[in-house]
This record gives sequence, C-alpha cells and structure tokens, in this order.
Amino acid sequence: MATQAYVLKPRLRPRTLVTAAVAWLLAALFLLPYLEMIVTALRPADELRDATYLPKHFAWSNFVNVWSDSTLGTNLRVTLLVAGGSTLLVLLVALPAAYYTARMKYRGRQLFLLLVLVTQMFQPTSLLVGLYREFYQFHMLNSVWTLIICNAAFNLAFAIWILTAYISSIPGELEEAAQIDGLGRLGALRRVTIPLAMPGIVTAVIFTFISAWNEFVMGLRLTTIPSSQPLTVGINNFIGNYTVQWNYLFAGSVVAIVPVVILFAFIERQVVSGLTAGSVK
Repeated sequence: MATQAYVLKPRLRPRTLVTAAVAWLLAALFLLPYLEMIVTALRPADELRDATYLPKHFAWSNFVNVWSDSTLGTNLRVTLLVAGGSTLLVLLVALPAAYYTARMKYRGRQLFLLLVLVTQMFQPTSLLVGLYREFYQFHMLNSVWTLIICNAAFNLAFAIWILTAYISSIPGELEEAAQIDGLGRLGALRRVTIPLAMPGIVTAVIFTFISAWNEFVMGLRLTTIPSSQPLTVGINNFIGNYTVQWNYLFAGSVVAIVPVVILFAFIERQVVSGLTAGSVK
C-alpha cells in the first residue's frame, strides 16, 4: 500500500500578520500623495474645487497643455544637463579620491574622511548668500555650469564615502595578481577594480543624479531667466501670487518624477548592493 506524503504548510503567526498589516498601511500612506498628484493632474480646471475624489472625466490634455503653455520643455532640458553634468563631474573626482583613500594608508587619511563627512553637515541654504555673491562677481548667474558646480559640490562627499567603502571591500590581492600578469596600476583599476565596484559606482551615480534632478533652492536663487531654470523651478512657476494652476502644477510634477522612478526601477538591485558594501567582510 502506497504511503501518501503530506506537505505541511507554514502557519502564519499573529506577529507576522500584524507586521504585514503595518507594512501595507505605511505603504498606503506613502503612496497616497502620489495617487492624489496623478488624480489632480488629470482633473479638468472646472472640477478642481469639486468635493468628489475622482473627476467626472479625465483631462489628458493637461499633459499636452503643460508643454505648450509653459517653458517646461526648456526646463527639462536644463535639468538633464545639470543632472548629467554634475553626476559626471562627481564621478570623475570621487572615483580617484575614493580609490586612493581605500588603497593607500597615508598620513591624515582619517582626517581626510572626517573633513569629507563634515562637509555633509552644512545645509545648502546656509551657503546660499555666499554662493550667490561669488557667482555674481564671476558673472556666472543664469548659467547651467553654475548649477552643475553647486550640485557636484554638494554630492561629492557622499560619493567619496560610498565608493571608499565599496573599494575597501574588494581584496587588493586581485589587483596585485593583475599587475603580476603585466597590467599596470591604472590597467588593474580599469579592468579589475572598476568592474567589481560597479554596484557602488551605480549607487553614487543614481543618488547624485536624483539629488541634482530634485534640487530646487539653488536653481530658484541662482537663475532668473526661464531658459536657464531647472525643471523644479519651472514647476514652481505655476504658483502665482494670487492663483495656483493646480492641474498644470501636478501634471508637471508627474512628468518630473516618472524618469527617476523608471531609472531607479532598473538599477534597484545594484543600489541596494552598493549601500550594503563594507558591512560584511
């Protein structure tokens, strides 16, 4: 007589159910503002003050009019230039600095890392007056290069820290073996270290890009011409002294967050790997 095998299904404990319920509740609280933003972006202008949550019909034309009735297209181009330029500048400076700090045991190494950390304690708004005077004297207001330099400066410290931690977790013996095989130090860096450190590099890139993409204060104060203002400032222009174009404001906000969400969705695993670098050796 054949014996019948029984598969025991794991029972859900009350603690697990409570944890899952709390997690879903927190997720709903965080996602609710984004849902409200999308609904308002699709709401016709004559229904903005209606008490109903969903509009009677969705005005997809808001996403078309927000481009034709404003300078949002130009602002988007400026933001792409600023985010891409500052990310490239941060990577060009942070990668050599992090590699040297991780591999060379020089005097003052800990002091250097401490000074890098101290720079993160300054709020950009506290430096705004000094930066404005400096760029004004150099005739660099209303310039894309000004925004690139500012965003790169404010994100450089984080990039150095995350890359230093990740490169430190890569055994130096791998580079030594590559040098024995005939590669120089730069060759070992390019063919061995950089490919292995790619999750950390991607993490630094995505955080720098998102920070520059969302930057608002510097763009608001250092630019006054619409053709040189970033996307966040262009969206803010829908807020007037006496009226607010809510449907255009939220439609522009949807346009602003979609590229970042798509970018983060593609490289989320590498970002998590980069953030956990150095925690386990």
